[in-house]
Amino acid sequence: MYSELFNILPPERIRINEPMKEHSSFKIGGPVDIMVLPESIEEIQRILHYCRKQDIPCFVFGLGSNLLVRDKGIRGLAIKVGNNLKNISICNDTIFAEAGVRLAELSQAAADYSLSGLEFAEGIPGSLGGAVVMNAGAYGGEMKDVLKEVRAITPAGKLSSFKPEEMKLSYRGSIFQEEELIVVSALMQLKKERAEDIRARMQDFAKRRRQKQPLEYPSAGSTFRRPSGFFVGPMIEGMGLKGLKVGGAEVSRKHAGFIINSGNATASEVLELIAIVKAKAKEQYGIELETEIKVIGEE
Repeated sequence: MYSELFNILPPERIRINEPMKEHSSFKIGGPVDIMVLPESIEEIQRILHYCRKQDIPCFVFGLGSNLLVRDKGIRGLAIKVGNNLKNISICNDTIFAEAGVRLAELSQAAADYSLSGLEFAEGIPGSLGGAVVMNAGAYGGEMKDVLKEVRAITPAGKLSSFKPEEMKLSYRGSIFQEEELIVVSALMQLKKERAEDIRARMQDFAKRRRQKQPLEYPSAGSTFRRPSGFFVGPMIEGMGLKGLKVGGAEVSRKHAGFIINSGNATASEVLELIAIVKAKAKEQYGIELETEIKVIGEE
């Protein structure tokens, strides 16, 4: 069934029964049947066409920094964009970058050219594509503040461009998420500023992250979306759940908004712990907590 893939990509960029835990910041997840590593937009389009023609389920991801892959893994094909589509070009006060570029690398490149607007992204572990899809943000900044144009592939395989007013950017949401569009590049509008001031902000954000977030453990970042009127970490801590464990999954003692892999956790253990936290929030506050992480794979 998969032999045609070798007409699209060389063998070294096709992996069979690839463990997803090797491609997830959570370090959790069973194998995907086939993983492919495209290095161009055209290759992605050809792979998508092949999947449609063969009726093969297809999943696209960046660096796996917000993924929880179930223990049985993923059936079908996974397209990894992170670290593969990674071109960056800078012209005056705009940056064009492909979806696989790491956010940290992008913010550093902006600082190198004395361009302000991406300082908030310095410590976010994901790729540009994932950040656009989720409208990622931190410390008062978010992607919608800088996006000028985004190119994405539609489910039909067409490459389309989107202006800011077409992106439906909201708190951790966008049209790309709603309509399952595959972001392949973005053009960002930044502002000229002194490089020393930009780097000072980046260093401050990095210091605050180190102090407040459990960066020493595998995780998928903040586990839950922020409900209206609450901050998730203090709320979970107030419910007495800080440090609660299910197997190797643990509510972080450093920041209760993070569920961490404290040692050989399984996806089932993480999901059980999430369910406990959600049930407690519903019981104590009447709130339906929503997860910020994306759960995928065979149940």
